[in-house]
Amino acid sequence: MSLVINSTTPEGIILAADSRQSYRNMKGMARVGSDTASKLFQINCRIGVGTAGLAFLPEGGVVKNVSRFIEEYKRDPDVEDLEVEEAAQGLYDLFNQRYNWKAQLNELEGKISQDLHMKGLRILEVQKTDNQIKFTYQNPQGMMEDVTAALDPLELLVAGYNRDGSHQVFSCRIPGSVQKLRDSYQLDIQYGSSWIGQGDVVTRVVLGFDGRIANLDFMKEIFQSKGESEVKRQLQGLEYAIQWGVMSLQDAIDFSTLMIQTTSAMQRFSDGINADPGDMPGVGGPIDVAVITPDQGFVWVKKKRLRYGDSEVDLD
Repeated sequence: MSLVINSTTPEGIILAADSRQSYRNMKGMARVGSDTASKLFQINCRIGVGTAGLAFLPEGGVVKNVSRFIEEYKRDPDVEDLEVEEAAQGLYDLFNQRYNWKAQLNELEGKISQDLHMKGLRILEVQKTDNQIKFTYQNPQGMMEDVTAALDPLELLVAGYNRDGSHQVFSCRIPGSVQKLRDSYQLDIQYGSSWIGQGDVVTRVVLGFDGRIANLDFMKEIFQSKGESEVKRQLQGLEYAIQWGVMSLQDAIDFSTLMIQTTSAMQRFSDGINADPGDMPGVGGPIDVAVITPDQGFVWVKKKRLRYGDSEVDLD
């Protein structure tokens, strides 16, 4: 699943990512495939992108790494002149088409429906959203039960500077949409940190609570009585007061890498949460770090190198 973190400060932008790549085998079980995968990429001299979630996509009957499609996208001669939002939308459109998730969602619906019928269960209702399907059925005892299945999402974190020196950060989720996270022209979202992938540990550390708190029964009652906006406003009081507006680039690097290291360590000692046990330790391996500044553009701070024995080579 991985973890990609962006920290945006007045001095520049940090992108950091782990190197673990997981996949589902023929039995549908999640397995670690590699701890040396690349999750950060330079799009042009001013823009970078990090990837999390789905790691492979089929093309022409052959399964290929998501990184392959990004490298092909970069070769377009027009990419060098793209603004940040244009790059985010272009990558979103590329993978939205490549994933072909609508067909996969329909196929998933057919498989689950067939399985329920074979078990003699009566389907009462089917609810479908962009990335998941919920079946409500009647069991042999006449009770109503639910089963939910979802597609693995592909997430992108696109960050960088526009030609006029302004900065922006966007998240892309497929299936899903493009969302603006940072913008130098909007005072409320100028600086800060954002993350994609397995961000539950970072969310607990920084925001002060787990996003799955909304699934607890007592929280559902509070949401109904207080309203979602009021509950979110009060939960914001738990967030650590981090002064992003005065943070140096080195501090941003330290923060971003610490969150990835902490997530990896927590996954080593835990197996999900009590309310949802059996999580995948999807964060691990070396951490790649890139910095983007208005003057220097995209620069690698740390990047994995190919090695054998005492020999190393950098393909960039």
